[in-house]
Amino acid sequence: MNFKQIAVSFGILLSTLPAFSQYWQQSVKYKIDFELDDKNHHFKGEESIDYTNNSPDALTHLYFHLYFNAFQPGSAMDIRSLLINDPDPRVADRISKLSPEEYGEMHVTSMKVDGKSVTLEENGTILEVTLAQPIASGKTVNINLEFNGQVPIQIRRSGRNNVEGIDYSMTQWYPKLCEYDVKGWHPNPYIGREFYGIWGDFEVNITLNKKYIIGGTGELQNACEIGYGYCEEAKVKRASGDKLTWKFTAKNVHDFAWAADPDYVHETAQVPDGPSMHFFYQNDPSYANSWKDGKELVLKGFKYLSDHFGKYPYSQYTVIQGGDGGMEYPMATLITGNRKTPSFVGVTLHEAAHSWYQGVLATNESLYPWMDEGFTSYASSEAFNSLYASRIPGDHSSAYQGYLQIVEEGKEEALITHADHYITNYAYGTASYNKGEVYLAQLAYVIGKENFDKGILAYFDKWKFKHPTDEDFLHVMELQSNMVLDWYNEYFVHTTKTIDYGIKEVSMGDKFTSVTLERVGLMPMPVDVEVTFKNGKKTMYTIPLDLMRGAKAKEDYPNTWVVSKDWDWVNPFYELHIEAKLEDIHSIVVDPENGMADTNRNNNSVVIENPIYILKLD
Repeated sequence: MNFKQIAVSFGILLSTLPAFSQYWQQSVKYKIDFELDDKNHHFKGEESIDYTNNSPDALTHLYFHLYFNAFQPGSAMDIRSLLINDPDPRVADRISKLSPEEYGEMHVTSMKVDGKSVTLEENGTILEVTLAQPIASGKTVNINLEFNGQVPIQIRRSGRNNVEGIDYSMTQWYPKLCEYDVKGWHPNPYIGREFYGIWGDFEVNITLNKKYIIGGTGELQNACEIGYGYCEEAKVKRASGDKLTWKFTAKNVHDFAWAADPDYVHETAQVPDGPSMHFFYQNDPSYANSWKDGKELVLKGFKYLSDHFGKYPYSQYTVIQGGDGGMEYPMATLITGNRKTPSFVGVTLHEAAHSWYQGVLATNESLYPWMDEGFTSYASSEAFNSLYASRIPGDHSSAYQGYLQIVEEGKEEALITHADHYITNYAYGTASYNKGEVYLAQLAYVIGKENFDKGILAYFDKWKFKHPTDEDFLHVMELQSNMVLDWYNEYFVHTTKTIDYGIKEVSMGDKFTSVTLERVGLMPMPVDVEVTFKNGKKTMYTIPLDLMRGAKAKEDYPNTWVVSKDWDWVNPFYELHIEAKLEDIHSIVVDPENGMADTNRNNNSVVIENPIYILKLD
């Protein structure tokens, strides 16, 4: 092949790359008609789905989630709960003891794709669909299906008759298309972890006994028609007959949840420069005041989230009493209601913060649960701390403590572990919540809080309504900080290697003091060292890691700031020269603000009481 042929071939290759390297995602439009019989808890429904294949691949199969089938003896969720060493107490052995009238069931009884019959095979919580004709790249098809089933007693997230007497917590209640992305299909069996869905629009019509009040995702379209309080001028009587149909729409969401109870109180409030908030709860005198008293704090916290983590993009958010604790869904959350005011505020803000990291930045929670739970924990901690004078702004110490505890116990598993495949619930929970929160707090230490705050907003703006990965997030932070950060994920996400830096030796020269620092742990980091002099002055030496190719700038630190030479990651030791005599130094502290998740702080500081020429630390 001559040079011209090589050049032509290379040009052809480059011209084919964008179709495969550019970001793409599937899209969907659901129209669901659903009817629930509250006498026997049976339901039936129809779905008309417009599904657009934006991938470069022709699809020969489709997969649907049938979540309610998890609540039957012998299901994958049941077996997992019976065999894991530390089962979720909300599940434990409860599924194994369900009677047939308590089961959850969901079955698709018929389906056509563009009018053509397809082959259906139900496999637990997954429906496998073999198409009569592949769905070509760029093509939109219409899927029509009928389904029926039974609402289970409430065990995990969804179901009927929860411990507080809420009749229906309707989450994971419809056959839901599995997501197909650059990694392929994601038909994960439902064993109790969380969710991943396709962006789209929902038109949902729910028919049930007219005694019920419904709150959920989206916006109610027919309040006046059914004589409900959403419509301010509505003084019409409730519709004749035994049933009402509630009509909701939601645009650009990846799931739809709702709850129904005849005793709901419905209240509204307005977030300044934000959405209207709707609250549905029982007027129980033992906890109703918590909802009333906490409402204004929730509004302030929601405003804080919108100001600091990206503007909330929808016109409404709904807080509903239901479920088994707290669980997030697009534009809504279900929480248990029997709480004191701080608990109500805290759990509501945590679930609301999911609107950013699960609702709008819809990362695959099976592969990156820490990018939802951990980021949400960080954001909700920041919001909650802003509401109470007794709280310390920027305090994430409880997350650090939780992470360091599991490290000490030797039970940590890497963040990269698939959510369903952690050995213990303890390891999953600590990784997803605690270490995920530490990931952000520690990154702010690495690149500086100002860069971090700007980066977290840039991340939201760039990746909202998509499915970002950890690499996508880190790339935004690299652009913001002008640093190289791949090493951070390679250690903190992909391994369980830990951080431990300490002071090895302090020695006195003629005109300066030499401090030998040691990297004891296996994970390298940039290191801050604060020197306090006997005259009360302080100097912070920030030592960049060579892999960063940059250093954080001075921000709020009121004293002298010195950027020292890089610390080569291969070298376990580093010599820091302080332009002062040892006799003038009061103390030396590594990481004085506890930004690093350092597993041993006993070697982080030294107080110079009686100057000596060499101070060696064991």
